[in-house]
Amino acid sequence: MKRVQQGFTLIELMIVVAIIGILAAIAIPQYQDYVTRARWADAVTSVASLKTAIAECAQNNNNVISGTCDSASALQTAVGLAALPSTKFANTTVSVAGTTGAISIASTNNQLGSCTVTITPAVTGGNITWTAATTGTGCSKSKTGF
Repeated sequence: MKRVQQGFTLIELMIVVAIIGILAAIAIPQYQDYVTRARWADAVTSVASLKTAIAECAQNNNNVISGTCDSASALQTAVGLAALPSTKFANTTVSVAGTTGAISIASTNNQLGSCTVTITPAVTGGNITWTAATTGTGCSKSKTGF
């Protein structure tokens, strides 16, 4: 007698479900980190005009940031910055503070986590470089990209 297989056995189906479960357990957290990093990249990109204003102000003031380019009001006077940029994410604030003209992007929402990214300018020989640092709970490179 010839026996014809009609379908899959229960053990074969259970193995397939287990493999899919393992792949999902690895992929979902990685995807969530990827989405959070992309949102942080968007938030940092939104302050590009502020970075340009600080760089222009420093160039116009003999590469000095302290006292001339270190606040929103100073940038408004020096280069005509109308207002600080905003991000498209709720509960996220942008500020310029300190004598270094550091840009802080602080978030207290579920989309970006409770992190603060501080982007600090440094002028060396007429060239401006930007250094990013993070503070907050769970603000690793895998979450913010910095």
